[in-house]
Amino acid sequence: MSLTNEIIKQRLVEKFGDQLTDWVEPYGMLTFTAPKDQNLKVLQFLFDDAELRFQFLTDLQAVHYPAKKGEELAVVYHLHNLVDNVRIRFKVFADVTKPDVFSATAIYQSANWMERETYDFFGVNFVGHPNLIRVLNVDEMDYFPMRKEFPMEEQTRVDKDDAMFGR
Repeated sequence: MSLTNEIIKQRLVEKFGDQLTDWVEPYGMLTFTAPKDQNLKVLQFLFDDAELRFQFLTDLQAVHYPAKKGEELAVVYHLHNLVDNVRIRFKVFADVTKPDVFSATAIYQSANWMERETYDFFGVNFVGHPNLIRVLNVDEMDYFPMRKEFPMEEQTRVDKDDAMFGR
């Protein structure tokens, strides 16, 4: 019997009950939300469960939702079961004023650089990360460039006109 989204959801609900929310399946990929203090428990369960076997972290990134007060930063995990070729996604939300999320490096070694990049661009503080430093931006940078905290550029600026560049 192959692993389906219904089986995955059933196993997760059996283990975590109503702590997991926002169940959707965009383009057939099971997606849900977990409390940020439960992220390691969910990841460990998905990794260890003999039926689920989500032992490959495909991607980890963040999204900034400035309008969601108290949940401005979402950390998104993409997991892959290589045996059954099934992918899932789950999210945890953090307050932008205290963006602490537990590091997944103890479960997935590949999370190391992904968490560093997410810290570098979004400012998510991965608690327990072995070396959480900037990886692409300069150390002196005191802001996080992928957050939507800056005004849009004025489109009527004349110094941005093509004529200014000899076009």
